Amino acid sequence: MPPSLPEPMPAQAPTLPPDGDTTTALDLAEVYRRARALAAPGQCITALHLGPEHCVLATGQGPAQPSAQLTLALGQQKTARAFFRGAVPTPLELETAIASVEDEVYAAHVRHRQWVPEGASAQLYSTDPALHEIATLAGIAPGPARVLPLEAMERLFNRLAAVAQGRPAAHEGLPASPAFAASLLVLRELMHHMPFAEITLLDLQ
Repeated sequence: MPPSLPEPMPAQAPTLPPDGDTTTALDLAEVYRRARALAAPGQCITALHLGPEHCVLATGQGPAQPSAQLTLALGQQKTARAFFRGAVPTPLELETAIASVEDEVYAAHVRHRQWVPEGASAQLYSTDPALHEIATLAGIAPGPARVLPLEAMERLFNRLAAVAQGRPAAHEGLPASPAFAASLLVLRELMHHMPFAEITLLDLQ
């Protein structure tokens, strides 16, 4: 008999793990409520926060509160520290990071899919500044609800891969920043393997 899956954490108190920066005050329930106002009735939605040390997902179909919350040991600074030694990753560092992050995301997917109705998919939302930066670099115009499709995110990741192969970051218009590389990598793996076809980035309020 396969082992039973752990119960998802109830979302009545959507506090985030301490990350040591001000973005951890973000209330994912509020992001969820804002997203709910944009989504179709009954649509399953997921609010995302990618912090320095953790990634947090809050998912549900209800009108006011997410039904469950999931924390991943993936964050901008944590992932960058674990895998990247310089301003930009080397090809081997990038490959190693992808393999490790993919494993973590797949384990999260196994838990996350029990919250999503069979045959349905969840829509992903966030207000994180780092993800807004990714959308800008991917060519998504500013706006109150910016939609970054998987394909556009993947094109941006390919530009990062070219930088890892030796192309100057400035030539690709990318920051020489391990935190940026880590954020893009984590978002890529989440979108590919949870999966999410796009992410909608809400403006900060």
